[in-house]
Amino acid sequence: MDVINDNRYDPGSSQTNTLDTKGKVLRVFVSVGKIVLLLGFLYMFICSLDILSSAFQLVGGKTAGDIFQDNSVLSNPLAGLVIGVLVTLLVQSSSTSSSIVVSMVSSGLLTVQVAVPIIMGTNIGTSVTNTLVATTQAGDRSTFRRAFAGATVHDFFNWLSVLVLLPLEVATGYLYEVTKLIIDSFKIESGEAPALLNVITDPLTESIIQLDQSVISGIATGDPEARNKSLILKWCQTFTNTTLMNVTVPGPENCTSPTLCWVDGNYTFTLKNISETYNVQKCTHLFVNVNLPDLAVGLILLTLSLLVLCSCLVLIVKLLNSMLKGQVAAVIKKILNTDFPFPFGWVTGYIAILVGAAMTFIVQSSSVFTSAITPLVGIGVISIERAYPLSLGSNIGTTTTAILAAMASPGDTLANALQIALVHFLFNITGIVLWYPIPFTRIPIRLAKGLGSITAKYRWFAAVYIICCFFVIPLFVFSLSLAGWQVLVGVGVPILVLLIIILIINMLQKRKPSCLPAALRSWDFLPLWARSLAPWDKVVGVITAKCCCCCKCCQAASDDQEHGVQESAEKNKKAHTAVYDNPAMSADKEVEDEIKIELKILKMTRL
Repeated sequence: MDVINDNRYDPGSSQTNTLDTKGKVLRVFVSVGKIVLLLGFLYMFICSLDILSSAFQLVGGKTAGDIFQDNSVLSNPLAGLVIGVLVTLLVQSSSTSSSIVVSMVSSGLLTVQVAVPIIMGTNIGTSVTNTLVATTQAGDRSTFRRAFAGATVHDFFNWLSVLVLLPLEVATGYLYEVTKLIIDSFKIESGEAPALLNVITDPLTESIIQLDQSVISGIATGDPEARNKSLILKWCQTFTNTTLMNVTVPGPENCTSPTLCWVDGNYTFTLKNISETYNVQKCTHLFVNVNLPDLAVGLILLTLSLLVLCSCLVLIVKLLNSMLKGQVAAVIKKILNTDFPFPFGWVTGYIAILVGAAMTFIVQSSSVFTSAITPLVGIGVISIERAYPLSLGSNIGTTTTAILAAMASPGDTLANALQIALVHFLFNITGIVLWYPIPFTRIPIRLAKGLGSITAKYRWFAAVYIICCFFVIPLFVFSLSLAGWQVLVGVGVPILVLLIIILIINMLQKRKPSCLPAALRSWDFLPLWARSLAPWDKVVGVITAKCCCCCKCCQAASDDQEHGVQESAEKNKKAHTAVYDNPAMSADKEVEDEIKIELKILKMTRL
């Protein structure tokens, strides 16, 4: 019996046992090399996101400042929400858009109540980054299904939270009143925000480009000199000298003080502090001496950063796929996705929220963290059920960074700056209370899985989703809000009621069709284009076929045919994995061999 146990086949160690010493050493070196490469690509990925944010600020930063300058528009809560979304999309950084809002409140141009909807909008705008990252994995349908669902679960959480909390804030001032109570109750002293990951990434990113963040804030606060300044930072070290000097003023009423005012004939003199700034040390980044407009530099950086970002993402995914396979992947997947034993299973999700918050606090960007876990969701290492609390934690983590940054504000503006940061924090905490504790309320997961399945079948729908949710719908709502409350209610309410009715009918069709009239038990009475994406898919296919060259079209058709063969083979397989699990982690090799044989036959017949 002992001999039988000793000779038992172990798939995880059989290959290792057959290797000699040289082979084992080579395997160790290869594994270490892969880990080093993975860390290097991850570092470049994070730096490219930072450069991407700078590029968007160069392209649309001054426009963002102009948008924030129209205070009459910002007083409308819906317009403020949409402006928060659009500005964050323009600068690709919720931290930048939030800092603009803080500076406007500190200067008295905005009240905290008006700034609350804008902060909600920045929360939505920052979630587009990981959605865009997910579209780079559209090559494989299964990977794309998981990746897009894992990315959009963050979007759905933000949108659903806004749909509940914005009307509540307008009606009761919940976020403003609670945060004001916190500010008034505690004596908070000024502090300094930590640098953390920026210490590692700044040497590379600052050698490429450095921006003068005060220019956007200056445009937003109405500084006429800021409009003519470049966003590209030229002088990294300056010295400001303030001197009390005699200056002429138009009249005695312009004097700094009645005791410091002298009249000599037609001239009036007073004492005033005059500040002069001297340039000490020039910056050393690549674009410091380039005589190009901000838009041109921004487009150059945008192109290069997107190229680096996509390349790093593809390489990261390939490295992870080569490292995380077989028993290694099964073990890692089990560790990441397994809950604590009963009765403490519910604690696992909250620990994931804390992990997401801590990791986001370290990298100081929710976009970086959620974009980094999106490929892991795509290859099936992290389940969507686990990615959801991690994304919720990232929302909290990015607000804690904002709180620390606000605590670094001067004493006279500390209260308002900190209150806005607390509004952002309370908004996300309330959203978690609404959409996480009870499993039934985790609606974003179900919506994201449904959208992931649709986009896997019709991959062009991912672009439609991004354009509609982040551009078309916000601009439509913004246009209605500019026309006045009467137009907004007259157009928006019927559309909202119609959507609610459709949603209720869909739920009844699935659960209790007997409650509906016979005509409404299905949508068959509608034309096919109004109830299915298949006709639109044909239209998109025709347009794509006309735009592509013949060989590319043939290659795409063959890929679809190969996918059909692979799907038919998978249907014959015993279905023991979920739709959102990674099929590459299955131990069943026979079906894979059959698929490979069928694909080879298909390619030979095609030739």
